[in-house]
Formats: sequence, structure tokens, C-alpha cells
Amino acid sequence: MSNTLSRRDAFLLCMLTLIWGLNWPVMKIGVADFPAFTFRAVTMAGGLVVFALVARVQGHSLRVARRHWRELAKLSTTNMAAWYALSIIGIKLLASGRAAILGYTLPVWVALIGFLLYGERQGARLALALVAAAVGVGLLLAHELQAIAGSPLGTLSMLGAAAVWALGTHQLRRRVQPTPLVVLSFWMMAGAMALCALLSLVFERGQWVRWPNAAEWGSIAFNIFLAYGVAQLLWFRLASALPPVVSALSVMMIPVVGVVAGSLMLGERPGWSDLAALVAILVAIGATLMPAKRAGT
Repeated sequence: MSNTLSRRDAFLLCMLTLIWGLNWPVMKIGVADFPAFTFRAVTMAGGLVVFALVARVQGHSLRVARRHWRELAKLSTTNMAAWYALSIIGIKLLASGRAAILGYTLPVWVALIGFLLYGERQGARLALALVAAAVGVGLLLAHELQAIAGSPLGTLSMLGAAAVWALGTHQLRRRVQPTPLVVLSFWMMAGAMALCALLSLVFERGQWVRWPNAAEWGSIAFNIFLAYGVAQLLWFRLASALPPVVSALSVMMIPVVGVVAGSLMLGERPGWSDLAALVAILVAIGATLMPAKRAGT
């Protein structure tokens, strides 16, 4: 499988990058004064409606054969449930740009899991990209050492979310069931919504004292129609079609958008380590998208 991108895939990745990058400060607005797990459960309930409508328009039934339920549960846990539950904690506790960059340590975890569990070997271009990404992560973590020592939950939640999502990226590409992608997305999100609804009931019931305000409703709508209805389906399509490390590194521009959007929308001011990390990430992007040399050239 080629490690380069077609023009169409590159365009779709640009759309994905813009939507998910903007969504980091948008989610920060949504959970700043609103229960985080409740926010996730509400947005995913809306996302399920969107996925069901898309499936209907495409002529797909939402039924999944019983023999595929076990694999479906595994895919839901790694690709959605754990990621959405852990990342919303990080977004609540960290600056949106920093949470985005920590969340997109994804390619480092993808490469490590691919090597340890699947025996994958990477070429020189991808090795360079992974080193550059690791440098960016290291700069951020060095700056976060005091936070880890004092209040580690946000940082560790984002790193854990990225590691589980990386495993899910491998599993999604290797799935054996022929379930259409939008139907698969529906049921994976249903499992994630059930988990977040349970967590909100257990930990946030005492905070259910008001409806969302206008800004929070705006954040909820952005997540339902764009982050889920457009970007999530794009991600699953690309993650299924591209090698895991390529699909992961190709969306490393998302935290760049997240940092800039967080600065413009929330007044967050990135430090030198944030900016240096973004430079390292841009190197990683360039390495992974660089056209491979043809034989004899």
C-alpha cells in the first residue's frame, strides 16, 4: 500500500484538519462551565441521528450480523468510547491547544503499536517523521512536568486517549466484517455514548441544574453536524484506506489549527515550547507527505 496521498484524499484531509482543529477551542467553550461527560453524551446522541440519516440516504440497514458483534464492541471501545471519554477530561483541564497537541501524539503510538503488535517496519521517511513528532511531544511534556507533578489527570488522560485511539486505528484497518462504514460508525458511537451517559449519571448528576447556554448549544451543534457528521466519517474512511502511520501523521496539522484557533477564540497564548513543538510537527507532516522516489530516479 502506497505511503503517498491522492489529490482527493489530500483534500479530504484538509477538510478534516480544519473541522477537528477548530473543534478543540469549540469544545473548550462547551465544557468550560458544563459537565464534560454530559456534553459528550448529548453531542453523540445528536451524532447518532446524523449517522442514521446518512445510512438511510445511502440505502444501508443498521443491522449488524451477530457474528460481528464482538469485533464491533472492540472497535467501539478503542476508536470512540475510550478516546471520547478520556479526551474530554483533558479538554476540561488543559488549554485547548495543548490538549490538541498531546492528543495528536497519535502517530508515535501508532508506530509503536504497529511495531510491537503487528511487526510493521517503517521506511526512512516515516522514521524521520516519527522522530520529529516525538521531539514535538517531548517539548510539550517537558513544559508540562510541573503540571504532571501537581495535577496529572489532564495530561495523562490525553496521552492515554491517544494511545487507545492508535490501537483502534490499526484494528479498524484490519477489521474482517463487511459492515458499511457509516453503519459501523453508528454502532461505535452508540457504544461511546452509552459509556459517557453512564459516566455522566455516576459523576455529574448533581451538576444537572440548567440547560446549556447559547455558546454551549453552539458547541454542541458544531460537534453534531461537523465534528461527527462530516469529520468523523471522513476519518474512518481515510483510516481504513491508508496505512495507519500515514493516516495518523497526515492529520498532525490538526493541533496547529487548534493552537491558532485557541489563541484567536479563547485568548490562549502559546509559549516557546508550544511553537517549537508545532515546528517539529510540521517537519513530521512534510516527511510523511513527501512523494516517494521512484525506482531508477
